[in-house]
Order: sequence, then C-alpha cells, then structure tokens
Amino acid sequence: MSTAPSTISPLPAARAVRASDRLDLELVIPVYNEERGLAASIRRLHGFLSAGFPFPWRVVIADNASTDRTLAIARQLSAELPGVELLHVPAKGRGRALRAAWSASEARVLAYMDVDLSTDLAALLPLVAPLLSGHSELAIGTRLHRGARVTRSRKREFVSRVYNRILRTALRARFSDAQCGFKAIRADVAADLLPSVRDEEWFFDTELLVLAQRRGLRNHEVPVDWVEDADSRVQIVPTAVADLRGVARLLLHRGDGAPALVSAPRPMLAP
Repeated sequence: MSTAPSTISPLPAARAVRASDRLDLELVIPVYNEERGLAASIRRLHGFLSAGFPFPWRVVIADNASTDRTLAIARQLSAELPGVELLHVPAKGRGRALRAAWSASEARVLAYMDVDLSTDLAALLPLVAPLLSGHSELAIGTRLHRGARVTRSRKREFVSRVYNRILRTALRARFSDAQCGFKAIRADVAADLLPSVRDEEWFFDTELLVLAQRRGLRNHEVPVDWVEDADSRVQIVPTAVADLRGVARLLLHRGDGAPALVSAPRPMLAP
C-alpha cells in the first residue's frame, strides 16, 4: 500500500478540477429515482464547493438504475455545471454504485454523501483534510457524538442506536455511526479494501468499516449537523433486516484476506 504525503498544500481559491489537474477529491452522490430533489441538491453542492472548497474537486452523480427522470436530469446537470460528471450504473444497490465510481476514479480521496444533503456541508473539509494530509485512512461523519446536532424521528434515532450497539457487541466495532451517509477514504486504501467487500447495497458502508478496523486502519470521525429528509428513499425495516444478515456473515467469517488485529485503534474524533 502506498503512503500518502505527510503535508498538503491547499489551493488559494476553490475550483472544479480540469482534465489536466491533480484531482484531490471525488465526491460521489448515489441516486435512485431522485427526480424531485436532484437538481436543487447538486446546484447547492456545486455552489458550496465553487465558493470556498480549497482543493481540486469533482462531483460524480452515480445514477443507480433509476426508472424516473433522474438520469436525464443528471445528464443535463453534468453538461451545465463544471466539475459535475455522470456515471450510470444499470443495476440497483448503493454499494454497487460506490464501488463502480470509486474503482474508476483517479482522485487521491474518494467520498460520498446522500443526495438529500442531510449532513451540513461545512463538515466536508474536516472530513477529507485528514486523509489528504496522511493523518488517517478513512473518515466518517457521526451523528452519535455529543458534538453533533441531529434532527430526526424517534423511530430512526432508535433504529440507528440499536444497530450501532449491535455492531459494537457482535463485531467489536470501534466506530460510532456506521449508517451516516457521509464518508471518505483514501484511494489507495479503497483499492486494497474493495475486493474484500461483498455487499452491494446498504451494508456496504458497515462492511467497509469493519474490514478497515480489522486491518488496523485509522478512522477519523467528524461530528456532524444532520437533518432527516422526510422524503428519504430508505426503507428502514427491509434495510435493517439486510444489515443484520450482513452482521451475521461478518461474525461467521472473520477473515478478509488480511490478518485481523487483536486490538484495533479507536476512531479519532474531530474537535
């Protein structure tokens, strides 16, 4: 595995990456039947990055077998907005979309966030900066740290806390929030881990984090401000059942092609 540079040199002004540029960050937005909110979210994200993000970036809309006008809208946005590209994945599964996008990227850091932009965009730089500097190999947003400010239903709050407790008990997880749709990973680390990740749907995140912990990789955690999207496409009960199946699989198959550690380092929290 290659070693990331120990220092980073931010650009003096934000800009989308050009074909000849070094690409520091590729931010993937997986979408499935998001015709109603896609354009507004991508324009908001593009405006935020263009106004002040200090590293060369690219946004990739990963259309995940949508059956509405999502693909057409994404194509229009990619033609209109500099630094926004479209990737069409013809089969469903968020993990499948992320795998396809990350595997094809030449960026130094790979990230994704949910299209509803539930996570405050101010957390993006704290998420990716430790990876660009070589401080950590992965980074996740967490809604379960005392510094996070979260607005969501009691049902989702309960399900999230129970699920993460199961992970800590069954898999000895040391990361606090597996389900927050706001994560980043160094490209060299992704290339090493992705072949061992089997899930192609919602459990993809958890499996990636568990395998990273078993290999002793450093996980930086960033408390986030997060507001639940009332129009979320996540089906809580079927997703929870599939996640529990994934937990059982990882519990039964502890090997991932690399030696597991007896004691993995605890995640690092941003101030």
